Amino acid sequence: MSVHGVLQVHSAPPALCPHIEWAVAGVVGVPVDLAWVGQPAAPGALRGELNWQARPGTAGSITSALAGWNRLRFEVTEEASPGCDAVRYSYTPALGIFSASTGANGDIMIPENRLLAAMTVAAASQSGVQVAATTTLEQELDRLLGRPWDAELEPFRCAAEGAPVRWLHATG
Repeated sequence: MSVHGVLQVHSAPPALCPHIEWAVAGVVGVPVDLAWVGQPAAPGALRGELNWQARPGTAGSITSALAGWNRLRFEVTEEASPGCDAVRYSYTPALGIFSASTGANGDIMIPENRLLAAMTVAAASQSGVQVAATTTLEQELDRLLGRPWDAELEPFRCAAEGAPVRWLHATG
């Protein structure tokens, strides 16, 4: 069984690009050659996109292979497959990894236990119990929805000259 996914490297230093291709090739099992173009949101950086098809769980493996690399920003998505939800990973050097299951329409699906944990952390913070940092329920929910990652990545996502553009056509 295989699934489809997309790797979007939003910004990378040029010297890192061959290493990104090599790391992703090691995960997907075939040579990878991204079409790198300039990233206007980070002068001197490049952006690239790869559509891939591989075994379920590949998005997580790609994320693990690339996470922690300095000055690299990326997102990886994977379509749902039998027994596996669709998934989205986002990475920035400042925030680290964000992961979420996504529904058929792209909405983030938050599991019950993660919601309960967010409520517990926010309640403890508001009651004066010592926690890592004071946080509100709204801040906890923002993190569960990936809003800090979206805010940081949005300037890099905007299409620029030379960036791949996809036309989607409704069918049926």
